Amino acid sequence: MKENIFEKEISYIKNNHYKENIKILINLLPDYFFKVAASSTGKYHPKFALGDGGLVRHTKAAVRIANELFLDKALNDFTDDEKDMIIMALIMHDGLKHGIEEEKYTKFEHPVIMANYIEEKKHLLTLSNEEIEFLKNAIISHMGPWCTNPYSNIILPLPQNKYQKFVHLCDYLASRKFLDITFENNDIK
Repeated sequence: MKENIFEKEISYIKNNHYKENIKILINLLPDYFFKVAASSTGKYHPKFALGDGGLVRHTKAAVRIANELFLDKALNDFTDDEKDMIIMALIMHDGLKHGIEEEKYTKFEHPVIMANYIEEKKHLLTLSNEEIEFLKNAIISHMGPWCTNPYSNIILPLPQNKYQKFVHLCDYLASRKFLDITFENNDIK
């Protein structure tokens, strides 16, 4: 099962209802997600996120950063359920980075594609409409200020609320080249 790759990250989620739903969502991800690099060109992510499985390692780094930041009450006032939903959003944020059917390069509009995909698959989930909207809104704005592309007419939304900004922050930090996160068997040491 694809969910096993994110066993550690799922263990950060406290609410069993959310654990069951993230497992469903992970198992809906295309096979390529588990194989491709986080950056199709290698320009925008650190070494640990490149090569085979790099996107998985990038995702794990973003979730780990969130989990570490959750430990500092001065940095957040999220409820346990909000933390769980943020972790879910981070696991899924780049889930369709190369489109629903794998394309060679990153699809600029992948946040929109992922948000729409969750909406399309909500009948498989036991999440409320509010929880679905939370996930979609956290995912759709994860690119932060990189919301336009000269090759696309789509303008991605900027993070507006504290949840969107936190998801963007974790994704942003996980993409910084100066970070050197050590992995062993695709798990952070």
